[in-house]
Amino acid sequence: MRQNTIPDPPNDVAAAIAQRTLARRGADYTGEVRRLLDAALDVMRRSGTSSRARVADIVAAAGLSNEAFYRHFPSKDALVDALLEDGAARLRSYLEHQMAKERTPEGQVRRWVAGVLSQADDEIAETTRAVLYNSGGGAEGLASGRHFASGPLATLLREPFRALGCDRPELAASFVAHAVLGSLSDHLWRRTKPAREETDQIVDLCLTVARGPARARVKRTR
Repeated sequence: MRQNTIPDPPNDVAAAIAQRTLARRGADYTGEVRRLLDAALDVMRRSGTSSRARVADIVAAAGLSNEAFYRHFPSKDALVDALLEDGAARLRSYLEHQMAKERTPEGQVRRWVAGVLSQADDEIAETTRAVLYNSGGGAEGLASGRHFASGPLATLLREPFRALGCDRPELAASFVAHAVLGSLSDHLWRRTKPAREETDQIVDLCLTVARGPARARVKRTR
């Protein structure tokens, strides 16, 4: 005699429930990561370059556990990398906003340079130095190495450079970004700020690179 069997239910319900669980967990984890990032920034800012923050300090400031920390970051260096990436994204957004105020490519380049060099201002510079100090490389190596934000910020210069007649805007933008951010790093570790004259000269150099030798003597647009 053939036995009647009830077919297994489709996986749609199980999948939907699993997705809801993952969504809730994802939201919780996003909140944990943000709390850890904010707490780490606060602890590092207060410590400055006199002492390096410990994971225990960051966890306590965030009101979380060691388990929560290591759920998201395998080490403190990984957390510092995330802070640098977050800072680069914020700076890129700021520069985009500033450049959008200008209609000419010359004006956009000037806004980009001024925005980057403004990161040498007191409060911003102190925070940046503190985070870099906690990266493990030390001030000397970081000041001479490739700036953590050079890649994301270079992309903002490609269109203005192209509009200025640059034959290889990607290469020129990468070169300029590396150079300008190198100048910023020098100011950060020397604890100095660029004067208006220096900013003007850097803008001129950037425009010269973008225009090429044939256009090098075109008057700067302020």
